[in-house]
Amino acid sequence: MTSVDDIGYGRQFGGFYDRIFPSGPYTEPTVAKLAALHPAPGERALEFGVGTGRVAIPLAQRGFPVTGVDSSPEMLEQLKTKAKEADADVEAVHGDIRKYTDDDQYKLVYCVCATFSMLLEADAQRDAMQRAADRLAPGGKLVVETSNAGGVRALHEGQQRTSYFIPYPQPNTGLQTYSTLLDNGLWHASHIWFEDGKSSIGSELARLTTPDEVDAYAQAAGLQPADRWADWKETPWTEDSPMFVSTYTRN
Repeated sequence: MTSVDDIGYGRQFGGFYDRIFPSGPYTEPTVAKLAALHPAPGERALEFGVGTGRVAIPLAQRGFPVTGVDSSPEMLEQLKTKAKEADADVEAVHGDIRKYTDDDQYKLVYCVCATFSMLLEADAQRDAMQRAADRLAPGGKLVVETSNAGGVRALHEGQQRTSYFIPYPQPNTGLQTYSTLLDNGLWHASHIWFEDGKSSIGSELARLTTPDEVDAYAQAAGLQPADRWADWKETPWTEDSPMFVSTYTRN
């Protein structure tokens, strides 16, 4: 394997990532849709940006083993522990999704929860798309879920900066975000996680993309666009949808 560049996401968010993005009902639509999209039940899938296994572990429990690639050693350590406890067949691989390769081909490759937007240059996003396409078997499907540029700009209502608070179901729990649109097409977000009188802080930088831009990456990598939705429940996508889920096929 080549060298792995880590942006430090796990060092910032590892302690509370699973609280912001909980498993269970929150994750179930993602897992159910990925399982339905997998063309070969029981065969291994490949996840780019596996994190702590929020999606990979329940997908493996449905009978789809997962090879999960991530640049964060901290997140992968949590994944290994959680997968062992859940008796889930998830292989944790320390790798860079812009450079990753192996000797296998997969009928399902996926990159979810805006991992794709954390690649901050168009060339890096193209490289990751090509790597995913290279690992896709004939007849296979690639699924990308990432932030929608139009939706993020709509959230700002014409302002460069905004802030918003999302309450969570648990008492005294929520997420405060301070969001800034930068002039170079990047989006900076600082998050404060509040829980039972305590707080944790993490910041992230993302490159905003449109569905058409991601489609162009996929077509350049030899894939064909198939479907696009606003979420995992197949809500129709609009210009101001916060996210988009796009699927691609290899003939």
